[in-house]
Amino acid sequence: MSFDALLFLSFGGPEGPEDVRPFLENVTRGRGVPPERLDEVAEHYLHFGGVSPINRLNRDIMAALRSELDAQGRRLPVYFGNRNWHPMIEDTVGEMADDGVRRALVFATSAWGGYSGCKQYHEDIARARTAVGERAPELVKLRQFFDHPLFVEANAEAVRTALAGLRESGQQPRLVFTAHSIPVRADEQEGPDGRGQWYSRQVAEAARLVAEELGIETYDVVWQSRSGPPQVPWLEPDVVDHIEDLHAKGVDSVVVSPIGFVSDHLEVIWDLDNEAQEKAAELGMGFARAATAGTDPRFARMIVELIAEHTDGTVPRKLSELPAAGSTTNGEPCAPGC
Repeated sequence: MSFDALLFLSFGGPEGPEDVRPFLENVTRGRGVPPERLDEVAEHYLHFGGVSPINRLNRDIMAALRSELDAQGRRLPVYFGNRNWHPMIEDTVGEMADDGVRRALVFATSAWGGYSGCKQYHEDIARARTAVGERAPELVKLRQFFDHPLFVEANAEAVRTALAGLRESGQQPRLVFTAHSIPVRADEQEGPDGRGQWYSRQVAEAARLVAEELGIETYDVVWQSRSGPPQVPWLEPDVVDHIEDLHAKGVDSVVVSPIGFVSDHLEVIWDLDNEAQEKAAELGMGFARAATAGTDPRFARMIVELIAEHTDGTVPRKLSELPAAGSTTNGEPCAPGC
């Protein structure tokens, strides 16, 4: 099937202090997050000069992707759009229409199912096409990739490197995988196999696959970065609380793998590189944080493989038995049961 372009669609992040509060208001619109929580998170961004690394890292991934496409002889221009900050997806889809793009694939920087990780990207696509109107290109979202072999290998290599540093100093680190927490009620929504916990099951499966690749039998899956009202239950345990529990059990060090994140969002560098690392230091524990998968050359190769599933009809490479989901056209709702 023929496509004119690829839209690289992501979350977005502020690139200066004046962007921080408007960005956070975009992210939390309609979610009932208290203003004082926005003030608290804004301080996290301002600690880093009001700049999130996500846009820069996404541009790095796109540069690697363009190189990989060129190396394989695939002429496919790559456009960049975001959900919450500039370049906004509506503007990017308008630019694509101006350039004569009629059919494009969409790579969303989330490996996961669930609302924020998948369905909301379909809503973003639909909203952008509505804003552009009849000129808008047809947009086909690539599938979820939590169990793609190259995603698993990239995360495993990052963990391997982090483990080696602590083991060289004689420590016996515990492997802890983290992903962004979501409300328990949201996680209970049905997946495409008719069961709930679609998001948390995917995270658990990706963690299992990475640990299996490394030959590690004992590891943990925990959560981070909750942002909702305190009275609403979210997925637990929190990574910082878990580090305290491991210390109480005599664990001398931890390697934290942010498997739930493609690149270093502010949540990664604040919640892990600051709060979690500080807690480990306070307890006298060794600490290492594995790199995110997007920095690994295999990640760009994975995107090209996802593209080839549509352009060449190649068979999807998957390492789990969880059903594939997430590939739909023009932001239309997912299939029944998803």
